[in-house]
Amino acid sequence: MAGQGRTGAARVAVVTGGSAGIGLATAQLFAQRGWSVAILARGAERLAEAEALLAREGGRVLAIPADVADAAAVEAAADRIEQELGPIRAWINNAMTTIVSPADQVTPEEYRTVTGATYLGTVHGTLSALRRMKPRDRGVIVQVSSGLAIRAAPLQAPYCAAKFAISGFTDSLRAELIHENSKIALSVVYLPAVNTPQFGWTRTRTGHGQRAPDPVFDPRLCAEAIHHAAERPTREVWVGRTSVLMAAAQALLPSYADRKAAQSWDDMVEDEAVPDRRGNLDAPAPGAARIDGAMSERAKTTRSEFWTSRERDALVLGAMGAALLGTALAARALRRPLRLLGRL
Repeated sequence: MAGQGRTGAARVAVVTGGSAGIGLATAQLFAQRGWSVAILARGAERLAEAEALLAREGGRVLAIPADVADAAAVEAAADRIEQELGPIRAWINNAMTTIVSPADQVTPEEYRTVTGATYLGTVHGTLSALRRMKPRDRGVIVQVSSGLAIRAAPLQAPYCAAKFAISGFTDSLRAELIHENSKIALSVVYLPAVNTPQFGWTRTRTGHGQRAPDPVFDPRLCAEAIHHAAERPTREVWVGRTSVLMAAAQALLPSYADRKAAQSWDDMVEDEAVPDRRGNLDAPAPGAARIDGAMSERAKTTRSEFWTSRERDALVLGAMGAALLGTALAARALRRPLRLLGRL
């Protein structure tokens, strides 16, 4: 089976935020590919439902209620996972919270809460994974990030800031692992807008509901990209064309990207006025363990629209090689008439 290690035992994957949406889709795919899977989330009821769903895939499943903002809870969960399932081979940091609101209307406590779950939750998961992977000198840590970590958008300042922080933390850690000649791999997966229940659970303070701008992608595409990063580790993965375009625009034309982001304000909120929603910022929102949100009719169902940094590097090297070849040929073509002129 694809998820088996050298001894024949199933490899162990941990997915935080694994009770719904991208996390549940990812846990399900790992289970289908033969991995033993542990899922962490705050809501015990939805977590138990997700555990039952994953158990139907036939592998070993362990669901642990834990708030990733609590470092001790994450560490205790990691201990239990290794005791009951075995050595952790892949740790996927997917848990997050957010608030949709103008930045100056977000309270200090709300900034701390989003930062605690989205950024510090990733730090806590990464450190717990490293404590177990370093002695074995193997394992993969996958940071589930967002195109908003490359090009920030209006109305989500706390979330964008947390995702940017994850990039800085991961790049610093990657340099340390390279210095140590470690075989532990770090991958960052940048996601586009995805059809998940999160859009119905988010805290809002705009007088409107949250809406995902087109194109919206299937959570299972994200799961494929995350699984790919765990099986064939690469530095970065971009899911959906919008993630690639955001990265290109921010790198090449940042002022233009600023203006396009400003124009996206209206695309991110629903037209109809509705009361603000408290959402799941302080506690889990009610709801079933489900992968898809309310935008299935808009979601693109492709399972293969993602690109890795290996493909980007190959493209860049190919372009550089073509440029060098073109320069050499041009210089050669120029030398010939110059030689002829020298004989006159």
